[in-house]
Amino acid sequence: MSAHPVLLVIGYVWPEPASSAAGSRLLQLIRAFQHDGYRVVYGTPAEASPHASDLASLDIEAVTLALNCASFDGFIRDLNPDVVMFDRFMMEEQFGWRVEEQCPRALRVLDTEDLHSLRHARAAQLKRQPFSIPLIPDIEFRHSELAIREVAAILRCDLSLMISTVEIDYLTRFFQVPPTQLQYVPFMEEMTDAHSTVPFAQRAHFISIGNFRHDPNWDAVRYLKETLWPLIRQQLPQTELHVYGAYPPKKATQLHNERSGFLVKGWAPDAQQVVSQARVMLAPLRFGAGLKGKLIDAARNGTPAVTTSIGAEAM
Repeated sequence: MSAHPVLLVIGYVWPEPASSAAGSRLLQLIRAFQHDGYRVVYGTPAEASPHASDLASLDIEAVTLALNCASFDGFIRDLNPDVVMFDRFMMEEQFGWRVEEQCPRALRVLDTEDLHSLRHARAAQLKRQPFSIPLIPDIEFRHSELAIREVAAILRCDLSLMISTVEIDYLTRFFQVPPTQLQYVPFMEEMTDAHSTVPFAQRAHFISIGNFRHDPNWDAVRYLKETLWPLIRQQLPQTELHVYGAYPPKKATQLHNERSGFLVKGWAPDAQQVVSQARVMLAPLRFGAGLKGKLIDAARNGTPAVTTSIGAEAM
């Protein structure tokens, strides 16, 4: 028997805190468990990533899991965790029933990251009504197959961690999820001392940042390129927009244009550094959900941010 309680995290991917806010938040949650004396084991079926954290250096045991394989049954039975935390509802769908069968006494926790079904419902409605930003999607978009799957995963778990009070209200109001099964846990950031930020006079240009694999971020980049940036350049012809984000596809790098000041920089090894050097952050998110890590980064570094009602809703 372990001298310490055991937390098993079943991750969608290997944590990449330099690539996404989701990666940062997941490590924050793990550190909170470690602070309470938990031994932490992190398992995922995902392939290794060059941007992933060195989990061993963080005192986290790493395990590669096989999908649709009975080997997981023996693994979790031997580990006998006290708590199993699923990183996003898809992992609960894949492994939750095995956890329940092999370790019925383990507390099952779902970290929703953001509410996927709300994000997709907003995207679907925006596609039909391109000049609106739908905070509450119409019922035909709300009650999708994805929503049914996600809410079912929430109801199967003992507790779900929510990053936004807006999403707690959404689940209780439209899907009758018991409030006792939802726990509000926002980012656990240590805010930077305002006196340590770069003075505004020493800053230059605009910045946009976000993982290109996240659809709301890619939509925002396209919206900047096609609609907003030309208007800004008319007023400020010498300024530049520096576009950062992990995993930029070719269609994104092809938007790079020195003449118009639209500069696609790609992955930023140190997001705090590039955000701290900018005068203004632009985050025109027309759909999405959850709490936006880019806006937290802007606040930490004293960088003014311009966003939408969806971007600001969980702040």
